[in-house]
Amino acid sequence: MNTELNQPLVVFAASFLVLWFSAWVGFNILRQKRSLEEGFREDFGVIRAATLTLLALIIGFSFSMATGRYDQRKSFEEAEANAIGTELARAGLLPPADATRVRTLIRKYLDQRILFYTTRDVQELRQVNDQTAELQNELWSTVAAPSTAQPSPVVALAVSGMNDVLNSQGYTQAAWWNRIPHAAWGLMAAIAVCCNLLVGYGARTPESHPVLILVLPLVLSIAFMLIADIDSPRGGFIHIAPQNLLSLAESLHPK
Repeated sequence: MNTELNQPLVVFAASFLVLWFSAWVGFNILRQKRSLEEGFREDFGVIRAATLTLLALIIGFSFSMATGRYDQRKSFEEAEANAIGTELARAGLLPPADATRVRTLIRKYLDQRILFYTTRDVQELRQVNDQTAELQNELWSTVAAPSTAQPSPVVALAVSGMNDVLNSQGYTQAAWWNRIPHAAWGLMAAIAVCCNLLVGYGARTPESHPVLILVLPLVLSIAFMLIADIDSPRGGFIHIAPQNLLSLAESLHPK
C-alpha cells in the first residue's frame, strides 16, 4: 500500500522530472503556438498568482495533515507503553501462577511491539504481526481464565488492563494505516503541473528560461518529499522512535 509514497526520494525525483518537463513544455511549446501578448499579460499574471496561491494552500493543508498523523502515531505509542506498564502492575492481582505467566507473556509482547516500530522489512513485519496476534490470544486467555473461575472486582482490574493493552495496539495500527488520501496527492500534483505550465508559458525572455524550469520544480519537489516522508511511518528518514516502549523494556531488564 502506498509503495511509491513510502519512498520520499522517489517522490522527489519523480516530482522534479514531471514538474520540470511541465515548465519546459510551457516555455518551448505553448509559447511557440501562441505568444503571450502584452495586453493579456496582466490578466495572465493574476491567473498565475491565483493558481500558485491555491497550490501553496493545498501544500500547507497536506503538510498539516501529515504532521497531525505523525503526532497521532507518537501519542498512541505513549498510550501503548502506559497500557502495558499498567497491566504489568495489575498482573499481581491475579493468582500467582497466572500472574507469572502474564508477566512472561507481556515481556515477549513488549519486544514484538518494539520491533513493530523499528523494523523496515516487510517479511519481518508480517512475522511480528503474526506473533503479536498469537501473544494477544494467549494474554487474553490467561486473564480470562481466573476471571471466570473466581470473578471478583480485583481480578476485573487485571482484565480491564489487558483490554486496554489490546485496544491500544489496535489504535496504533489504525493510526499507521491513516495516510494522506491518494486523491489529495493527485489534486496537489495536478495543480503543481498547471502552475509550472503557466510559469513556463509566462516567461518573458529566453534568458530566464533555465532558472524558471529549475527553481519552482525543485522547491515543489522538496515540499512533496517532506510531506511524503512525514506521512510515511516506515519509509524515508523521519520515523516514530518507540522511546516509551524502550524505556519500559529497560526498566524490566535493569543493568
